[in-house]
Amino acid sequence: MTNKDKIEITLDFINELFPNAKCELVFHKDYELVIAVMLSAQTTDKSVNKVTEILFSKYDTLEKLKDAPIEDIENIIRPIGLTKAKSKHVKEISNEIYNRGGYIPNDENYLLSLPGVGVKTKNVVLAELYQAPFIAVDTHVERVSKRLGFANQKDSPIEVEFKLEKLIDKSKRVKAHHQFIHFGRYFCLAKKPHCEACKLKSFCKDYLK
Repeated sequence: MTNKDKIEITLDFINELFPNAKCELVFHKDYELVIAVMLSAQTTDKSVNKVTEILFSKYDTLEKLKDAPIEDIENIIRPIGLTKAKSKHVKEISNEIYNRGGYIPNDENYLLSLPGVGVKTKNVVLAELYQAPFIAVDTHVERVSKRLGFANQKDSPIEVEFKLEKLIDKSKRVKAHHQFIHFGRYFCLAKKPHCEACKLKSFCKDYLK
């Protein structure tokens, strides 16, 4: 069975499980999404939503957020960790976007030039805001891709992204990206995955071990 065959079976199965998968970060403005995705590094979307609800309510415009006292931002986002670095990025990102017109264009280089924004954040934002055909590789997507043999164990997230995008048609990538995340987050868990109920175990490397 080729990887092309496997990806079709995988997409069919995860579509059965999560037909309406979507971004679980809560945002109401484009810049809020950029900040929320940046904040989600090494923590859960649920935890981020708790702190951004407070942050974006208290500082409800870019201007207010860029001028917010760094100590107050630190106090608000402390529960999600990496407090100093993330607080600094909140201020810097807000300031950069404010000074560049106050909106997020459909531009990869623009996003990657923002402090604390890497390829994963860029992909999530452009896929969510503009339906751009990107697959953001987080820990869930990486784990699932390696278990199912779409990537090698030593592959970096960028290499995993490249291999998935070669296998998945552009028109399906945004939906597949969310479904891969949900599959890894709620079904193919890092510990105690639901293997017995999984239709993909015939080519899952972890299961076959």
